[in-house]
Amino acid sequence: MTSLAKIPVTVITGFLGSGKTTLIRHLMANPNGRKLAVLVNEFGSEGVDGEILKSCADANCPEENIVELANGCICCTVADEFIPTMQSLLARDVQPDHILIETSGLALPKPLLKAFDWPEIKSRITVDGVIALADAEAVAAGRFAPDPAAVDAQRAADENLDHETPLSEVFEDQIACADIVLLTKADLAGEAGVAAAKQVIAAEAPRPLPMLPVTDGAIDPQVILGLNAAAEDDLAARPSHHDGEEEHEHDDFASVVVELPEITDIDALVRAVGHLAREQNVLRAKGYLAIAGKPMRLLLQAVGERVRHQFDRPWGAAPRRSKLVLIGEQGDIDEAAIKAGLGLSGFAV
Repeated sequence: MTSLAKIPVTVITGFLGSGKTTLIRHLMANPNGRKLAVLVNEFGSEGVDGEILKSCADANCPEENIVELANGCICCTVADEFIPTMQSLLARDVQPDHILIETSGLALPKPLLKAFDWPEIKSRITVDGVIALADAEAVAAGRFAPDPAAVDAQRAADENLDHETPLSEVFEDQIACADIVLLTKADLAGEAGVAAAKQVIAAEAPRPLPMLPVTDGAIDPQVILGLNAAAEDDLAARPSHHDGEEEHEHDDFASVVVELPEITDIDALVRAVGHLAREQNVLRAKGYLAIAGKPMRLLLQAVGERVRHQFDRPWGAAPRRSKLVLIGEQGDIDEAAIKAGLGLSGFAV
């Protein structure tokens, strides 16, 4: 089989809450004649993004073509989950024309690219491109690190300390591996914010990269699909903080899953999540919520103190369960404090 017959794979990476799922929903709605398959990976055991994407399934990307990998970060579960999943997709009678992989916000993309050299799949698929999403507003404000000022102060106080925070390393590795960077939430950042984000990313990138502002994931698929980058053969040009390491762990991060009864006050919940971002350093929150008196489920997603929510679809026959997944750095995440913080807003946990 020649390389021209390989199924292209686009790896979509980006920090927590950068808009990866929103982008994939847009691509699913605008496949340009392609039959798509989607692999979605989340940090922690509770899948939310996969459910969001399944609600958008259609003939171009049926629900059975949306596969969730929720048992660990994809770059750490290559042999156990990723390779078997890819083999399963390739064994189907009707194969996809293009595969989209949404990594978790904590994933390092380079170990995943190395997996495409495995003999079981090397002759069948190729990495068409790596698309890194960066929240323009957050990057412009330096919020890809939990507290850049504190890190700088610590460096200044100790001349022997010269390492980046884990969040910065994740961000830098994702940028270094990318073929294109999408600056998401450009409407919130404004022209000045987008320009500032471009400067930050250009300073971190190992080579010049196209950087495009995007709002609500809306971009012409022709711009990011069909790059023919063959990224698995171009690893040397994609440096990583972890080059030379045999393996890596994600012990820097932790997640907490919180179940709630039906919510009677959405505004109170939004305030509680924002409070947890400030007081407990919760980086990301996402989940589905049952709202008293409402037949639709509420999708809530938060990046730091910025909380968004919308009703997405009826519960139907599914159990009405309110569940939030909260992610933060190891040592900052305090499950008891998080539950207490939610309880203070008037709904018991």
